[in-house]
Amino acid sequence: MAGNRFRYGAWRDGPDPLAPPYDVRAAVDEVGERVLGGDSLRDALRDLLRRGPRDGRGLDDLEARARRMRREALRRGNLDGAVTRAQQLLDQALAAERDELRGREGDDARFAEAVLDNLPRSTAQAVQELSGYDWASDEARATYQQILDGLRREVVEQRFAGMRDALRGQDPAANARVTEMLGDLNELLGRHARGEDTDDAFQQFMAEHGEFFPDHPQNMDELIDSLARRAAAAERLLRSLSPQQREELSQLMDQALGDGPLRGQLAELTDNLRALRPELTWNRGERMRGGEDLGYGDATAALGELGELDDLLEQLGQEHPGATLDDVDVEAVERQLGRGAADDVRRLRELERELRRQGWVTRDDDGLTLSPKALRRLGRTALAQVFSDLSGAERGQHDLRDAGAAGDLIGSSRRWRFGDEQPLDVVRTIGNAIRRRAGAGVGTMPVRLEPEDFEVAETERRASAVVALCVDLSYSMFADGRWGPMKQTALALSHLVATRFPQDSLQIIGFGRYAMSLSQGELAAIEPDMVKGTNLQHALKLAGRHLRRHPGAEPVVLVVTDGEPTAHLEEDGEAYFNWPTRPETVQLTVHEVDLLTRYGATLNVFMLGEDPGLRRFVDAVAQRSGGRVFSPDVAELGRYVVDDYVRSRRGKR
Repeated sequence: MAGNRFRYGAWRDGPDPLAPPYDVRAAVDEVGERVLGGDSLRDALRDLLRRGPRDGRGLDDLEARARRMRREALRRGNLDGAVTRAQQLLDQALAAERDELRGREGDDARFAEAVLDNLPRSTAQAVQELSGYDWASDEARATYQQILDGLRREVVEQRFAGMRDALRGQDPAANARVTEMLGDLNELLGRHARGEDTDDAFQQFMAEHGEFFPDHPQNMDELIDSLARRAAAAERLLRSLSPQQREELSQLMDQALGDGPLRGQLAELTDNLRALRPELTWNRGERMRGGEDLGYGDATAALGELGELDDLLEQLGQEHPGATLDDVDVEAVERQLGRGAADDVRRLRELERELRRQGWVTRDDDGLTLSPKALRRLGRTALAQVFSDLSGAERGQHDLRDAGAAGDLIGSSRRWRFGDEQPLDVVRTIGNAIRRRAGAGVGTMPVRLEPEDFEVAETERRASAVVALCVDLSYSMFADGRWGPMKQTALALSHLVATRFPQDSLQIIGFGRYAMSLSQGELAAIEPDMVKGTNLQHALKLAGRHLRRHPGAEPVVLVVTDGEPTAHLEEDGEAYFNWPTRPETVQLTVHEVDLLTRYGATLNVFMLGEDPGLRRFVDAVAQRSGGRVFSPDVAELGRYVVDDYVRSRRGKR
């Protein structure tokens, strides 16, 4: 109303109802922490959804609940209850008939008793022989009729939930309506299987026979899915019984359905559904145990539930190629595991969609992977961790404020331009601001700086560097806990070059038995390989190619390794491996060192571990090339490499 005043503020009544289900950036950082700790990128992204972010439940919890419910369903009861119940009803009918016959005189009564005494032991065969028997007891006749009527009703009700009342008794009109519906349904399924457009036919079918389908399917696929699950459960029941029990139940069902059109229509329906949904578990049996004998309807319902739980377990497992959370049937999750579980799936699905929508992850044939945007964030995190290690250390206490000032100051300055890395000329910058404000007729104090006021001090030269970072990918790096620090170091250096020294060119080269150039994404995703070999020769060869592609830049080669060379390339390009190291491997590796040295490259080695052979090798390389050897603790590797890169590119040897 007019005059009303409203006050707005922070939501205080519990969690924010408009907040996203998960903090997407926090989820990306969680993945980043694991990658920087040495875990596989694929595993980290997969576990994000399997275990759930820090503030939610994941697929593993839901899968464990589904497995627990499956175990409970297997203990629900015995599947042969339909045969057992038929046997019990037959025994009751025979007992009532014998009681009636004992009170009668004459040959007819004695003959009837002889017929009953000579019935087959098989329940189905006994029921078949009694189909033409003239019952003396009305109670016995009614009990016998329950065997066939009850089983017939259960068979059809199991297929169509809306037939509970249509098949009671022997109403010809009701039977005719069921038969008509089955005929129309099989015709509709046949047209759909042939690829015809059945949208209008489906709507017409539901208008005429919708009362038989209380779940109200909205289209052909929903109708087929519902019917196929029920039909598959009925087939699984037969496969779950012993051969003798299966034969008994099949014969009883045939007798219950009779020789009329109903039996043929149901058989045709099963064939149609099997052809339309062949992926369902039609032929697999289950071993169920319990204290209760389950009737036909209860047994097929239990097997249908088991089938749906099996489908859920497959969906929640996300093991098939190209699997996404969109594959999970949320309605089935809610039916089997409850509303809370369905909400968990929806939140995880929203998280996966948000990760893709906001550009943090992309999907390829192997699943989710980090996008360039996420890799930049990961590199920034790695660099921040390296600089946090630098705090408090006498060596390298800097935040790179003068990054790029490679030459000596020459005394002149110029206006600042975006991307400049020269130091600011503070005096001229403040002077520009004061003169600007004075010319505008406003007070000069306090000094307020604008972008056009800034000037940078010019240097004698603005050199760029070409850097090759060679990182050891041998399995020992992973086994000894050096995989994570290696990744962190390479990602930190890559981010530093991209953001602070864009004029530099960095190439990350990983080497095991072979060497290869790695992008940021490939480095983050790379996993340890059990193949043995440390082919430093191949890595230095690739480093030399990278340096020669940038002839005007200052060449820098950094090597991170924990073992002496044990592999080299033969003339045919194949790798040769031997341990202990062969002399020819050392000679070919030293040859690449000499080529880099003659090119003028700085070659510094960061030695991890205390391998005596590696110590001898790197000391000899340092003396030969004029480079340096560092033996950092693995936790300080990033600090050493980043600081040495900055010093090397500035000429601070």
